[in-house]
Amino acid sequence: MPEALLHQIQLDNLLRLLLAGILGGCIGYERERRGQAAGFRTNILVAVGACLMMQLSLYMEDLYRHLSSDTVVRLDPGRIASYAIASIGFVGGGAIIKGKGSVRGLTTAAGLWLVTGIGLAVGAGLVLPATMATAIIMFVLFLLPAVIRRIPPRNILVVLTVVFRQEGTPQGKRHEELVGMINESKAFVSHTVGLEVDTCAAVTTYRFRLMGRENAGWVDLYEKLRTLDGVCRVAFEESPIP
Repeated sequence: MPEALLHQIQLDNLLRLLLAGILGGCIGYERERRGQAAGFRTNILVAVGACLMMQLSLYMEDLYRHLSSDTVVRLDPGRIASYAIASIGFVGGGAIIKGKGSVRGLTTAAGLWLVTGIGLAVGAGLVLPATMATAIIMFVLFLLPAVIRRIPPRNILVVLTVVFRQEGTPQGKRHEELVGMINESKAFVSHTVGLEVDTCAAVTTYRFRLMGRENAGWVDLYEKLRTLDGVCRVAFEESPIP
C-alpha cells in the first residue's frame, strides 16, 4: 500500500474517532444536565470505543489478507462489532435503578445502546446516517418532553385504603359515605375491592380501586377522608392493572 494512501486512511480513521466522540458527547450533554450518572464523559467513551472496535473489525481482513485459503484462520469482520452491542448491556444495566413502584434510568440505558450504534456507524464510514441518528436522538431528549407536556395527563390506577375504628356507625352507611365522598369530585372512577373487619383490633378496613388523571385532586381527597370521624389510616398505593 502506498505510504500516502496509508496516511490518508489513518487520518480518516482519526477523524472518525473525533466525530464519534463529538456525536456521543452531544447525547451525553443532555444526560449530564439531567443529573444522570452515565453523562457526558461516559457517552463519549462509549462512542469512541465503539468506533474503534468497528475500525478494528474492518482492519482484520487487511491484517490477514496474506494468508491463503489453506490456512485454518477464519475471519468474521462483524464479530467484534456484534460483541460491542451485546456488552453495552452491562453498562446500561448499571444505569437502571429499580425502586418501589418505579424504574429509573431506562432512557439513559437506551441512549448508551444507541451511542454504541452511532460509534459503530461512524467507524464503518456511515457518517451521514450516524449524524442523522444523533439529531433524532437530540430531538427526542430535548424537545419531545415539551411536546408530551401538552398532551392531557394519563389515567393512573390507585388503591385507596381507609381504616376506621369500630363505632356505632353501620358498615353499610359508612361505605355509602365513602363512595359518595369519592364520587363527589367527579374526577375519579371508583370500584370497591375489599372490606375487612378485624374484631380483635376493633377496626374496619375499606379498599377502593380508583382511576383518575394524575392531577385529579388526590391530595384534596386525602384531606377530606382524613378528617372523617373515627379514621385511623388513609393510604394511596399503586394498583396492579386489573
